[in-house]
Amino acid sequence: MKSYFISDLHLGLQARIEEHEKLAHLEKLIGMAGQGSSELYLVGDILDYWMEFRHVIPRYFSSFLCLLEQLSRSGATVHWFSGNHDFALGRMFTDEYGVHCHYGMKEMQIQGKRFLIGHGDGLDKRDIGYRIFVAMVRNRFNQKLLSGLHQDFSIGLMRYLSRLSRHKKKPSGVSESDFLFQYADRLAGEKDFDYFVCGHSHMLRQERLHNGQAEYVNLGTWINGSYPCGIFSDGRFSLQEL
Repeated sequence: MKSYFISDLHLGLQARIEEHEKLAHLEKLIGMAGQGSSELYLVGDILDYWMEFRHVIPRYFSSFLCLLEQLSRSGATVHWFSGNHDFALGRMFTDEYGVHCHYGMKEMQIQGKRFLIGHGDGLDKRDIGYRIFVAMVRNRFNQKLLSGLHQDFSIGLMRYLSRLSRHKKKPSGVSESDFLFQYADRLAGEKDFDYFVCGHSHMLRQERLHNGQAEYVNLGTWINGSYPCGIFSDGRFSLQEL
């Protein structure tokens, strides 16, 4: 059995040629994950923006949804952890494709090992600006209001907010990558786990924490022309290029 992990594809963000490259590598991964009793973990920001409508699906994601349906029919198990861009997954992915949707950090047992998995956004409680932003865009009333407006307007606004969030810097001056590693390092002193798996910072990294037991894994991103994937098999986690 193999478990596959990817994060920060940001489908819908880039020009057509980059999007086609990401989809081609995703198709390759789904072909791998569709064999045997495999699992695929989507660790946030798979889509650069997402809003669920009752009767409409944004056309930018039709190819992705076809691949997701292909994987669902293969019998593979799919877990999707919301990110700061695909934060409102809704019911469609579960009802139509059997995806297990999660929010925040979650403890999971995978092949006998203890994992803490989550996108990694929102962990710094000192970042007031981000918390205010999140409170606005994740407010159920605001989401319902937007979903009731014309889809072109709502999707256009979501795309704008997605790009706006890229220009926000952490007020503490600590890089997102360093903060996430330090967070995992502190957490390892409070509870037992084998792997802390996240994304968000776009910095590919696998490093043992200071307790000497647990490992920190950041899955990187697909927006820079590389296509990293985490693979857990036979009790070992490795980062590989697709």
